[in-house]
Amino acid sequence: MRTSEEAPRRTPAAAVGTPEHDGHEGTRHRVTRSIVDHGPSTAADLAERLELTPAGVRRHLDALVAEGVVEATEQRVYGRRGRGRPAKVFALTDVGRSGFHQEYDELAADALSFVAEHLGDEAVTKFARERLAAREERYRPSVESAPPGERARALAEALSADGYAASARPAPGGEQLCQHHCPVAHVAERFPQLCEAEAEAFARLLGTHVQRLATIAHGDGVCTTHVPAVQAESAGPTGRRVGSSGPKAGSSGRKNSEDKNPPRRGPSRLRESTDATPASGRTTS
Repeated sequence: MRTSEEAPRRTPAAAVGTPEHDGHEGTRHRVTRSIVDHGPSTAADLAERLELTPAGVRRHLDALVAEGVVEATEQRVYGRRGRGRPAKVFALTDVGRSGFHQEYDELAADALSFVAEHLGDEAVTKFARERLAAREERYRPSVESAPPGERARALAEALSADGYAASARPAPGGEQLCQHHCPVAHVAERFPQLCEAEAEAFARLLGTHVQRLATIAHGDGVCTTHVPAVQAESAGPTGRRVGSSGPKAGSSGRKNSEDKNPPRRGPSRLRESTDATPASGRTTS
């Protein structure tokens, strides 16, 4: 057994984000870093990824829970649940994430507060959308070049390259795009326009509406976005459903009737004239 897996000692939360390569602090940093990269994880998952014993990982997790760096929750089960209680998964708290956040969160939040106060919330929304525009265009080639069924995964890879530790996995009715880390979570907590603009960009990139199920900014362990399955067979090249643009009911029949029976030379006109005209051919007054 490794010496780093001996009885844990308390480590200040602020030191969790500082990489060290020996002792308890180094191992605990590896544990928290793995949770950032892969999202909420079980002790067994962490032990396998870090090549440590499950018992040793649990001791470090217990210490991190006591320090308020991670929290334990029941693992969500999608589909049919097996026997027994779901395994516990460990996710970072706000204290735990603080070691991985950028140092300019407070400055960014203050700047957006100034914008909102002097220019209004619409200005914050415009800023959020323009901020995402450059990243959206950067992601577009790799997402659009992927097959329709692989575009969520391609987007996840692009997000991971920017530090969002994202992944895509099958889910009922489509896929779930998960972001296990959000560099702007503290700012987005005060300004949800950042999350809304990001979801809008995802929808444009993937060519379908998406639904945000959870966000780190609102206290969830992962930013989760539902991406519905693309029904390619029911959509035309422009995205409209095939057969949706036809003539209105009854319009073609009326037009054909008018073409065949012009109002000046139709049989009904002749019949009216005959009834109203005496044998001499004169019309009555």
